[in-house]
Amino acid sequence: MTDTPVAVFRRATDALLAHDMAAFTALYADDAVMEFPFAPPGRPQRLDGRAAVEAYLDGYTDWLDIQRIHDVVVHETADPRVIVAELAASGRVVATGAPYTARYVAVLTIVDGRIRHYRDYWNPMLMAELSA
Repeated sequence: MTDTPVAVFRRATDALLAHDMAAFTALYADDAVMEFPFAPPGRPQRLDGRAAVEAYLDGYTDWLDIQRIHDVVVHETADPRVIVAELAASGRVVATGAPYTARYVAVLTIVDGRIRHYRDYWNPMLMAELSA
């Protein structure tokens, strides 16, 4: 199993599709940082450490059923530890059965096969729509 940034990203998306949040968070370094620059009010903009990421994602699969990850484009950068991923995730909102599709841009720094930093750009208005 390779630990390149692209391979780690692929394992992360595979874990999301499998609804295996333990496998997803296991890809994070103990001191990882996850950021959400466009987080709406009342939602965290930064998580420090794998334990914080695990706590944040607790119950995620009870809320969203991601069934497909598509339109994936991964850009490698001048820094071999950093990739930029464009993707869409589709599925359904568990409570209502409503369809869900969101587009993301993620900037990942991967060191020694672990996600050290994950900056997640997405539309915060989607959160309001899903909560309505």
